[in-house]
Amino acid sequence: MLDSNYCKKLLLNKAKNASYSGQDPFDGLNSKLFELFPRFKRGVVGLVWIQLHKRLAINLRPICAVPKKRNPKGIGLFILGLLEDYKTTNEKMYLDEAIKLADWLLTQQSDKSIWQHSCWGYHFDWNARAFFVPKGKPNVITTIYVAQALYALSEITNDKKYSEPAIDSAHFIVKTLYKECDGRQFFGYIPGETAFVHNASLWGAAWVAKVAVLTNNQHYKLLALNAARQSVSEQGADGSWVYGARHHHQFIDGFHTGYNLEALRLLSDELQIDEFESAIAKGLTYYKTHLFEQDGTAKYYNNNRYPLDMHSVSQAVFTLLKVGKTPGDFAMAEKVINRAIQTLYMPKKQRFIYQKNKYFTNKVDYVRWTQAWVYYSFAYFNRQKMNSPKSAVIEQL
Repeated sequence: MLDSNYCKKLLLNKAKNASYSGQDPFDGLNSKLFELFPRFKRGVVGLVWIQLHKRLAINLRPICAVPKKRNPKGIGLFILGLLEDYKTTNEKMYLDEAIKLADWLLTQQSDKSIWQHSCWGYHFDWNARAFFVPKGKPNVITTIYVAQALYALSEITNDKKYSEPAIDSAHFIVKTLYKECDGRQFFGYIPGETAFVHNASLWGAAWVAKVAVLTNNQHYKLLALNAARQSVSEQGADGSWVYGARHHHQFIDGFHTGYNLEALRLLSDELQIDEFESAIAKGLTYYKTHLFEQDGTAKYYNNNRYPLDMHSVSQAVFTLLKVGKTPGDFAMAEKVINRAIQTLYMPKKQRFIYQKNKYFTNKVDYVRWTQAWVYYSFAYFNRQKMNSPKSAVIEQL
């Protein structure tokens, strides 16, 4: 039977052979066609073009001259996975690979003459309903996952060239992304925009809280607490969170709920507070009850299992093991992984599909969205499995 360790090794080899380059659900505007018609990137045409490439089960990117490239967030995820494998095996090749990728990330920082501090964005222009984000413009989620990867590497290597930009990224988040508007205090997703999204704000708060502790910055602690309290105050009575405040953000999905819980857990642990324990417990109960099926299927939405997506599976691993932490949560994570391997893995291609919908399957290979997340989550799971008392796990199974 295929298992997470076997799949993870194949995924890593495949990624290495491709130099960690690939395609992304949102990279359609990288098409060379837009070199001829750049003004169409913005507005309805650009939005429709991105959604067309994202939703079609047929990959049009080769025809439309969309190149395969590295994504900074995807590279951050691979580094985090490599460090998990290094801790598990003590094999230096994993650490060496992580160092090479981290050195590349240091060269990919968004323009410091504009942003003043370390930060990262996507390698493509990104057109969403709420805003247009040009290539390289930083966003909070990419910045945080890159910063986590660099800081985790610095803890092993003791090299400040990795820890300093990771810590510096919190200054970007505070100085550029902290917002007080519409009666809310929160961290925004990208500079200059005021859309309130829970997972972006909570992850911003969690990283600022960590850096606040590292640097003994009381002001940063207060800002992080303000943002966390804002999202907790808007948690549903049943423990759920909608994605964000705008009218088209009124949905509840699995991986963003998981992000919220993981970020709140990290923030609470870093600040050594118990203020949010009730919100975390209530949110975790909702998550486990409404966003999974009995057979271990990770649902995308609270009211719809589709599309089945490895992003939901990977975040489930982190949420169950980092937030839940019980032997029962470990057993549930293993069940979710095994179900995903049964339903979403393609043995001949040695990778996972993007999404399985009710009536069709999208098998396009997305490195940042799918394979990088799977590699990191499976590497993390396998290290936890190695360190878990077998008797406790067997008892729960």
